[in-house]
Amino acid sequence: MSNTEVAPPEFASAADGTDGSVEVLTPRAVPLGGPRAMTVRRTLPQRARTLIGAWCFVDHYGPDDTAASGGMDVPPHPHTGLATVSWLFTGEVEHRDSLGTHALVRPGELNLMTGGHGVAHSEVSTPDTTVLHGVQLWVALPDHARDVPRDFVHVVPEPVALDGATARVFLGTLAGATSPVPTATPLLGAELLLERGAHLALPVDPAFEHGVLVDRGRVALQGQTLERGELGVLPPGRTTVELTADDPDTDPDTDPARLVLLGGPPFGEEIVMWWNFVARSHEEIVAFRAAWEAGDERFGEVAGYVGRDGRTGDAARLPAPALPHATIRPRGNPSRGH
Repeated sequence: MSNTEVAPPEFASAADGTDGSVEVLTPRAVPLGGPRAMTVRRTLPQRARTLIGAWCFVDHYGPDDTAASGGMDVPPHPHTGLATVSWLFTGEVEHRDSLGTHALVRPGELNLMTGGHGVAHSEVSTPDTTVLHGVQLWVALPDHARDVPRDFVHVVPEPVALDGATARVFLGTLAGATSPVPTATPLLGAELLLERGAHLALPVDPAFEHGVLVDRGRVALQGQTLERGELGVLPPGRTTVELTADDPDTDPDTDPARLVLLGGPPFGEEIVMWWNFVARSHEEIVAFRAAWEAGDERFGEVAGYVGRDGRTGDAARLPAPALPHATIRPRGNPSRGH
C-alpha cells in the first residue's frame, strides 16, 4: 500500500492506563487517493511515536463498501528499506510486484513483501470483493538488512485455541505457535479473537514493546479501555499482556472482539520516513525519489497491472509527490528518548 501522507502528522493523543503504562494512539483518516478514495485509519507513525519494535506503519481500513468507495486500486509504487505485511479480515486483494509475484491476499493469510534495496508493487481489490476490511503494516529493516534483494512470502497460519480466544500468529511466537517466516529483527504479529466478557493473560517476551490495535469491540489492555481503531502501546518489561473484552451486556455487538497484537524489541536505529521509503537521511530519500521518477532498475517493473482508468505500463506508475522545502529528519520515539 502506498503512503499518501508525506508530512509527519501531529500527535493524535496519549493517555495513561490504570497502571500508568499504556500509551493510547488514536487514528486519523487518510485517503488513499482519487475522487472515490478509500479512506484508511492510520495510528502509526505519530509525531511522538514512530515505532513499536520495528513496526513503523499501521493502516486499518474497513469494513469498506467497495460499491461506494471504489475499493482499493493502488498503482505500481516503490518501497525501500522496509517490508510490507498485508493481513485481511474480509475481501480479497490482487498483488503484483517487480519480483514477478502475482498473488491474492485473503483473510487469515500472510503476504510479506521485502523491499530492501528496492521493489515496486500494485494492489487492487478483486471484482468479487464487496466489502474490504483489514490492516496494512510496514516493518523497518535494520541497517544490516535494508539493502537485501526483494522477496515475497505467503503463509497461512493455523488458528490456536485459547481460553475464550483464538490466535493466528503470522510473525514470531505466541501461545505456543511460531511463524515459519524469518524476519530481520525479532517481531511479533498476531490476530486475536476474544469472546465477549473473556479475560486473556498472554505470556510475552519482556524485551519487547507491544501494541494492541482494536478492530472490533471494546477491549481493556492492562485495565486501560481501548475503543475501536485505537492502538494501545506497552513499553518493554511486561511478562504478560492482559486483555479483557467488554461484556455483551454493555455492547450490542456480540461478535468476538478482534485485535491485532504487534511487538518487538525497541528499534535501536534512527530512521527517516517519507512517502514509501524508509531511509537514514534526507539525502537517501532524495536519491530514492529520483531513482523512482527516472524509472531506475532499482525498483524493477510491475507486469500485468491495469488501472480502473485503463492505464498500463509506465503510464500507470504512481508519481512521487514533491519533496518538502525542508530537510526530512528522523521522527521521535519514546524508546530513543526523543
